[in-house]
Amino acid sequence: MFEFWRRAARGSLGAGIQARRVSTSWSPVGAAFNVKPQGRRLDLFSERGGLFGVPELNAPEGFYIAQEEALRKTELLVERACSTPPGPQTVLIFDELSDALCRVADLADFVKIAHPEPAFREAAEETCRSIGTMVEKLNTNVELYQSLQKLLSDKKLMDSLDVETRRVAELFMFDFEISGIHLDEEKRKRAVDLNVKILDLSSKFLMGTNFPNKIEKHLLPDHICHNFVRDGDHVVVDGLHAEAPNDLVREAAYRIFLYPNASQLKYLEELLSNRDLLAKLVGYSTFSHRALQGTIAQKPGKPSYPPFKDKMGTIKDFEMMRQMKMKLNPQNSELMPWDPPYYSGVIRAERYNIEPSLYCPFFSLGACMEGLNILFNKLLGISLYAEQPAKGEVWCEDVRKLAVVHESEGLLGYIYCDFFQRADKPYQDCHFTIRGGRLKEDGDYQLPVVVLMLNLPHSSRNSPTLLTPGMMENLFHEMGHAMHSMLGRTRYQHVTGTRCPTDFAEVPSILMEYFSNDYRVVNQFARHYQTGQPLPKNMVSRLCDSKKVCAAADMQLQVFYATLDQIYHGKHPLRKPTTDILKETQEKFYGLPYVPNTAWQLRFSHLVGYGAKYYSYLMSRAVASMVWKECFLQDPFNSLLPTCYFVLPFADCRHLVCSLDFIIFKGSTAKLDYSKSVSGTATLYWRFL
Repeated sequence: MFEFWRRAARGSLGAGIQARRVSTSWSPVGAAFNVKPQGRRLDLFSERGGLFGVPELNAPEGFYIAQEEALRKTELLVERACSTPPGPQTVLIFDELSDALCRVADLADFVKIAHPEPAFREAAEETCRSIGTMVEKLNTNVELYQSLQKLLSDKKLMDSLDVETRRVAELFMFDFEISGIHLDEEKRKRAVDLNVKILDLSSKFLMGTNFPNKIEKHLLPDHICHNFVRDGDHVVVDGLHAEAPNDLVREAAYRIFLYPNASQLKYLEELLSNRDLLAKLVGYSTFSHRALQGTIAQKPGKPSYPPFKDKMGTIKDFEMMRQMKMKLNPQNSELMPWDPPYYSGVIRAERYNIEPSLYCPFFSLGACMEGLNILFNKLLGISLYAEQPAKGEVWCEDVRKLAVVHESEGLLGYIYCDFFQRADKPYQDCHFTIRGGRLKEDGDYQLPVVVLMLNLPHSSRNSPTLLTPGMMENLFHEMGHAMHSMLGRTRYQHVTGTRCPTDFAEVPSILMEYFSNDYRVVNQFARHYQTGQPLPKNMVSRLCDSKKVCAAADMQLQVFYATLDQIYHGKHPLRKPTTDILKETQEKFYGLPYVPNTAWQLRFSHLVGYGAKYYSYLMSRAVASMVWKECFLQDPFNSLLPTCYFVLPFADCRHLVCSLDFIIFKGSTAKLDYSKSVSGTATLYWRFL
C-alpha cells in the first residue's frame, strides 16, 4: 500500500489551486552558486530551527518526536478509513495516511546517509526502521484492505470517480496484493517480518556500497600512493579513479575498492534470499515476477539482450580502446575493466580535439545554474531563485536552497542543493524526495521539497567551482529529477513527481542530458568565468559529436548490469555464488575479463532501489530519445508543442496511463492516452494542450 520511495502513476492537478505569492528577498541563482555562502553572525540568544524547517529536528532526539507524531496520526487515519463509507473520500484518507508516513520516512531516509553528524544519522536510521515496520503492518491490515475493497468492488461507484482517483485506488490495492493480504494471519505476520528484514538489509548493503577500502601503503608502489588519501600507514581508496591517466592508479583503485568484503557479501546474499522468500510466500515464483508485475516487462524470462559476441559495435569500440592503450602503453596493451572510461575519453579528445580542462572555465557552477534557469524559463515559464535558509534548516553551510516559481501559478516547491564534496559524504549523484506534493482538503497545495546531491569540487581562492562537461551533464540529469518532482503537481501525494512507475523514472532526467548537449542551449549560458567570452560553437559541436564515440560499449555495459540484476532476482537458490555469476555474466554480456578477487556487485547500489528493474534505464533512454526527436530536435525551447504520436512495442499500455503526465508547458499539462493494442503494439498519444 505505501511503497513510499518507489511508487506511483501520473495525474494532473485540477482547477482551484491558488497561486503562491512570491518573495522579494530571493537572489539571482547564478550569482548564488558562484560565491561562497555568507556565514551567519553568531547569535547566542536565537533559537536553532530544525532540518528542512521541521521544528522538532533541531536535535537528533527530534526524530523520535516526529516519528511518534506520525504513528499517532496513522492510528487516527486508519480508524477514519475503516469507518468512512466507500467513495472518493476513502482515497483521500489513504493518501493522507501515505503522506503522514512518507514525510517522516523520506526525510529520515536522506538524513541517515547524508548528515555529517553521526547522532543525526543514527536517529534517522532508527526512525526509518520504525516507520518501515508500520508500513509493512499496514500493507497486511485486513480491516484497512476491506475498506478499500468495498470501493473497488462497487462498479457504479468506481465509474463515477475521475481517472486519477480511480488509478490511485487501484495502486493502493496493488500494494496490498503483492504484500500478501490474501494470506492467513500467521503468514501475513511472516511477510511483515520478511519485509522489515529486507528494509534493514537494504540499508546496510546500501551504506556498504560507498564505504572506502584501506590497504597498507607499503603494498603499493611509492609513485602512485600520492594519488590516494593517506591514513597513517594506510592508503584509503574511496572510488575507482576511472579517469586517472596512470594505468597503475586505475588498476590499484579497481582491485582495492572492489576487493570482496565478507560483511557486504553476507548482506547481499541475505537480501536476495529474503526477497526470494517473500516473493514465494505471497505467491510468486521469483522476486522478479513480483517486482515486474504491472511494468512494461510484465514478467521475467531469459535475458533477451543480445550477448556480447553479437554486439559488433561494442567489439569495434573495444578494439579502438586496445589500439589507443597499445599506443600509449605498448608494454601492457590488454584492455581491462578499469580501462574503458579513460581510453574512451582519450579517443574522444584526440579525434575531436576535446580536452576537458579547456571547457571547465566556461562551465562555472553559477553559469550552469543560470543556464538551467534560462532553459526552464523559456520552456516552462519557471524561474529558480536562491533563498537564504534559516538557522538549522540545512545540514551543512554550503547547501543552497532554491525556490521554484512558475510565472502564473507562483511558488511550486523547494530544491536543496547539496553539491559539494565533504568527508564521509556518499560519492554519488542522486535525487531525494523529502516531501511530495498533494492537494490538501482545505484547497491549499502541499509544496514538494527535494534534495539534489552531487560531489563537485569547492571553489578556490582564484576561481568559482568549475565543471567538466561530464559534471555539467550530470547536473542537468539530476535537475531533471528535481523538476519532475516540482512539476508533477498531482492531487495525490502517492503518485507525485518521481513516485512514478520505475519504467519511466529516468525519462525526464535523461531528456535533460539532450538539452545539455545542444549548442542552442549551451550557448545561452557557457561563458568564460574571467573574460565573459562565450564558448565557441565549434567547441560545443566537437563535444556533442564526441558523445557518439564508444557509445556501443557504454550501452553494452548497461545491458550487462540489467542482465546481472535479473539473474540475481531470478530462480533461487542461485546456481552459483554471486561473484561467479558476475564473472560469467560479465564475460558473456560485456566482453572484458573478470578480475580475480574483485566483487563489483558489492558496489552495485541500484540493486536496492532498482531490484529486478534496472532494465528501466535502457527503457527510459529509448523513450527520452523519442521525446527529444519528436518534440525538441528542431527547437529545444519549443513550449508550444503539437500532438506527438509514439508507436511502442508494448502488448498493453493501460498501466502507462498517467505515467508520463508530468510536464507543465507554460502552465499547461501534458496528457498521455492510449489506444487498444493492435498487432502487439500500442500507440501512445502525448498531447501538449
